[in-house]
Amino acid sequence: MSAKQAGSTLIVDSLNLAFRWKHQGRSDFRYEYLKTVQSLAQSYKAEKIIITCDHGSSSYRLGILPEYKGNRKAQREKQTDAERMAFEEFFEEYQETLEVLAEDGMTVLRYKGVEADDIAAHLVKERQKYGIKSAWLISSDRDWDLLIQEHVNRFSYVTRKEVTLDNWSEHYNVTPEQYISLKCLDGDKGDNVPGIAGIGPVKAKGLIEEYGDAFSIYDACPIASKYKYIQTLNENADQLLLNYELMDLLTYCDEAIGAENIADIEEKV
Repeated sequence: MSAKQAGSTLIVDSLNLAFRWKHQGRSDFRYEYLKTVQSLAQSYKAEKIIITCDHGSSSYRLGILPEYKGNRKAQREKQTDAERMAFEEFFEEYQETLEVLAEDGMTVLRYKGVEADDIAAHLVKERQKYGIKSAWLISSDRDWDLLIQEHVNRFSYVTRKEVTLDNWSEHYNVTPEQYISLKCLDGDKGDNVPGIAGIGPVKAKGLIEEYGDAFSIYDACPIASKYKYIQTLNENADQLLLNYELMDLLTYCDEAIGAENIADIEEKV
């Protein structure tokens, strides 16, 4: 058994990991989940395990963009009775799983109207205060790559791959610093956050290389061009600023969590 490293912390995206069993049609996974987290903690020599949880959609983001994650609600409304029942059974098991993890001594952080992304971002941003010398983020959500920095890495249970500063170029064609600007241009279909129509990762990279970050691109607008995607960018440049507020986890996580909940985190971690 590998020895734990002082200050090494496992930060788990709890619902994201639970979907591993949802995709298998399982609703009896609480103890397998526990063993999976324990195994990951052993592999990464984690001294501490923190379970971060979604509790509904982000109140902060809904205040900025009422349509945030609205596509998911539409999908739920199309569910058959059998699908709805299966989803309810899955969430009942997920709730029980969180209790099992807490009983095992893991720190479970969950606050109404707050998303796991923001809790993880707060822990990373304030990791010195929390005594987190190094962290492994356990999530298949590429949004969490916004948190990667020295001594902070991500493992995806879906791809079975690690994302670190050292292998970043194997996963992205932009630098870690440019990643947020790429996301602001490209948007996030999964969260119903619109990007600039006609701009995908390749065109986004070109704009970033020519003008700089998303703020610099905004400042450069209107950009003289015959290309349709540039004309669309000129007409929707304000979307870049809105997307920064929606997507830049490290900058806005504390606002998204709220002072009262942060005080509770400080007591528990």
